[in-house]
Order: sequence, then structure tokens, then C-alpha cells
Amino acid sequence: MRARLAPRAKLTVWPDLSADVAAVLADLPDEGLVEFVWETEDGQITSTVADETQFAELAAQIAGARAAALLPVYIDERHPLFTAVLPDSDGVLRARWRTEPTPSDRDWAFLKTLRRGRTCTGTVTEIAGFGDTFVDIGGFTAVINIPEISWRHIDHPADILTVGQEVTAEILDVDMVRERVSLSLKALQEDPMLQVARQVGQIVTGPVTKLVPFGAFVRIEDREDGFEGLVHNTELSEPPAERPEDVAQVGDLLTVKIIDVDPTRRRIVLSHTQARAVSCEESRHV
Repeated sequence: MRARLAPRAKLTVWPDLSADVAAVLADLPDEGLVEFVWETEDGQITSTVADETQFAELAAQIAGARAAALLPVYIDERHPLFTAVLPDSDGVLRARWRTEPTPSDRDWAFLKTLRRGRTCTGTVTEIAGFGDTFVDIGGFTAVINIPEISWRHIDHPADILTVGQEVTAEILDVDMVRERVSLSLKALQEDPMLQVARQVGQIVTGPVTKLVPFGAFVRIEDREDGFEGLVHNTELSEPPAERPEDVAQVGDLLTVKIIDVDPTRRRIVLSHTQARAVSCEESRHV
């Protein structure tokens, strides 16, 4: 801090940090943004801006702090003890600051209006080659990472998005420090794998899409981006084949039973042997 005390530096002085860190945490508001300042065990002063969704994480982060304080982030609520300017070495004050809001000031004011979990509408302005999609949400550019575009697999955002397209998304995160907003399109959509989960126990037929040393992947939905499930070698034939290609080839239609669906881990487990057993049992009853 002392290294930054140079002529024309503008200083804002606040009351000293409180040693009663627990009391400071107890004063956290129910919602809204605050600037939290604390002194670590080694004497380092650190600050961060957080909202109500980050308060629990913040409390864990400052465990063991020597002292702390809460500061409002809204200009009309910030009341320091005093603000001062250091003069030049000859004692003359020659400092000058812009009074008009800068682009960063406008961005900061806009970011303070955003909240995690809320929806917003914007226009796609750029689809980057590395997969990120940039969206104008009222003069500020937010980003949608490729995993947040669709519940289904896509190779590139351009497969379903175009520049100029209007989209509605959920706000995943507002990073006041880096001035970054992350959005999600899929958060506003029902996960189609939940519907597949309701089909556990059913028999379906689909093409083999890929062979791996431990089994075969089969697409169980009649669409190009349909979900695929794994038929492990132990569920591919009886007795188990040493190699999946001994039983099926890519493109072959395979009848399988859906035996497990895990939407969280994005995994579908299938069985060809159980599907055959059901077919045989039904044939005996005919």
C-alpha cells in the first residue's frame, strides 16, 4: 500500500477493521452486493465483492481472519471517514479526475442490477472459434460456454445459434471483480435425459455408433443427436465376448434394454442380453 502513496494519489480512508469477525458476518444483509474487507493471519489486507449466494463460501474463506469490515458497493451508500489527495512534492495540488462516467463505471452500474438465477434477453454478437458465444444484454457483453448451450451434445455453438439471434438465458454468475457475466441457455430447458430415465426397463432398438474395448455404444433415440448408452461386454453376449466387434459392428441395429440412467453423470447403461431374455420369454408365452 505504501508503494502506491505517490503525488496526486487519491485516498479514501475508512474506519478501522473490527476484530469481532463473527459480528461482522452477522451483519451481512439478506440479499444484495457488499464489499467485504478482512485482514489475514499474516497481516495481508484482502477484499472481495460478493452477493447473498456467496456469503456462505465467504464465511468459510475468512476463517481465522484477524479483523474484518463490510462496505457498501453502491455509491450513494458509501460514507468513508474522509477522502484526500496527496499534493506534488512542492506542496501544490495539481490532481484532476474525470467526472463523466467511464465505460467501466457504466458496466459496474449495470452489473449491480443483475442477480444469479434471473433470466435476461440478449442478442448473439459473436460465436468464437474456441466455442464461447458472446451475447449483448443491454450494452454489456455476456458469455455462454458451450456446455451451457444445450443438454444434448453439439460440436459447435454455430450448430444451433447464429449471430444476430435473440436468446433468453439464465444468469449463472456475475463476477464483479473481473466484470464477467456467465449465461446458460439449457438452464431454462428441461433436461431430456429425465424423460429417458422414466424409460428404465423398456426395450428399444437403435444403431451401434461406436465400439470401445469394453463394449458398444447404441443410440436409443430416433434422432441424429439422440442419447447414446453403453452396452458393456458383459451385457453384450452370453457368454461375454472378448471383443465387442465379435458381436456387432458400427451401424448394426441392436435391441437393448435400458437398465440404468444417471442424468447427473450423463450415463445410460444398456443390456443386449437382458433384451434377448425378455424376447425369448415372450416367445414362450405366445
